This record gives sequence, structure tokens and C-alpha cells, in this order.
Amino acid sequence: MGRIHLFEFEDQKWFPSFLRNYGTDFLQFLANKTKMYKPVVPILSNALKNTGFNKILDLGSGGGGGLLWLNSELQKEVPELRIQLTDYFPNISAFEYTKCQAENIEYTSEPVDARNVPATLKGFRTQFLSFHHFNREDATSILQNAVDSNSPIAIVEGQERSIPSLIGMFFSPLTVLFTTPFIKPFKIGRLIFTYPIPIVPLFVLWDGVVSALRTYSVNEMNQLVQTLDGKERFDWEIDKVKSGPGVILYLMGTPKN
Repeated sequence: MGRIHLFEFEDQKWFPSFLRNYGTDFLQFLANKTKMYKPVVPILSNALKNTGFNKILDLGSGGGGGLLWLNSELQKEVPELRIQLTDYFPNISAFEYTKCQAENIEYTSEPVDARNVPATLKGFRTQFLSFHHFNREDATSILQNAVDSNSPIAIVEGQERSIPSLIGMFFSPLTVLFTTPFIKPFKIGRLIFTYPIPIVPLFVLWDGVVSALRTYSVNEMNQLVQTLDGKERFDWEIDKVKSGPGVILYLMGTPKN
């Protein structure tokens, strides 16, 4: 199945920010409860230790809360770990809530473009469940910017372009309906636009299906790396691992010693 770069509501500037935030809050809640990132914990902790970084600069953080469980696990191996959340559409209320849950997490309130990260923002760059939002040119720019700034980068995706992933996405509205009352911080609008006016489950369904269709395969991520100037200055690891009934795809690029 070829990659299809359809639009996601979440990416549109005209899409109401409060609805976008409800969607990202749902994704972060799900990531924590399912421990989605468990298979990549040893990969990330080893990369942090090998590169000497104790700070993660997270790009495209969404609601940010999806990193809470991962943060607690990584701290077992990297006790001095700090995480800075950033996004092109910052979800400030969710960032604030996440910051209150973990004293080592901070955030940037201004928009941050993953294709051109300000030189003042330092750290081991990560992207969770967001790389598929970018077309080939922009995805290449993200990786090239990391190489040009000599910054390690880890890309993690929680789905792939496959029939099982697509089937799972079709059940996402039911998951939204079941989990919404438990998502924090509590917002009455989240209930309104989930139950009597079911915009959230419908746009999560569309964006979920499109996310699967947009996701880069292992071969395609390898192809992106091959186009980079200075790629030989980095070590690259691109693979996929099982995560419960699903799969995690990851790309890791670290500067050579």
C-alpha cells in the first residue's frame, strides 16, 4: 500500500484549537494507559546515556501527557532527566497539567517548528506520533535540521500503514466514548463535543485512519535518511517492534563519537 498524504483536521489552522486539544488529550491519555512506548524505553535510555544527554526536547508534543509514563520509566536509567515540551500548536492547558504531574517537565509556550528548531532550544530531540503529519519534503527538513545542528533525534510512531492498523483506527470512536470521562484536566466542553455533539470521536476517526495511511514505512524512512547532507556523521537505527497487539516504528539518529 503506497503512502497517501491526505489532510488531518488536527493540522488545519482553521480547525478550532479547543477541538484539536481534545483530540491530542485523548491520544496522550491512551499512550499512558496502554504504555504504548514500553518497547522503545531501553532504546531511548541507551541512546540518552550513550550521547551524554539528560534533556529531551520533544517536538510536536500535542498534549504532552503521553510522556508521563515514559518519563517515569526513563528516569530509572537517567535520574537527572529533564523534558521540554514544544508544539507548533501549543496546548498550554495540557502542558500545564503535565508539568504539574512531573517536576522535571517544562514547556515552551511559543510555537516551535520541528523543521527549523531555534538554536536556543537544546536537547535530545524526540517526536512521538507526529512524524507522519509531514510530507516527504518537510520530514526530510526535520531530519536535516537535526543533522545540521548535530542534535540526536528519535522518531516514534504508534501505527503503520497496514490493514490491522486501519482496522484498529475504525474502533477509535468507541475508545473515545469510553475514555473521555477519565481524561484530565476535566473540561465540560470535552463531554459536550463527545456525546451530544460527537465531533471529537468523528474527527479522531478520520485523523486516525489518515495517520495510518500517512505513516512512513521502515524502507521509506531509510530513503529519507539517504537524501540527507552529512548523514555519514550520524549513526542511524530504523526498525519496528511489537507493542501489544500493535506495532511501534522508530528512527534513531545519533552523532558519531
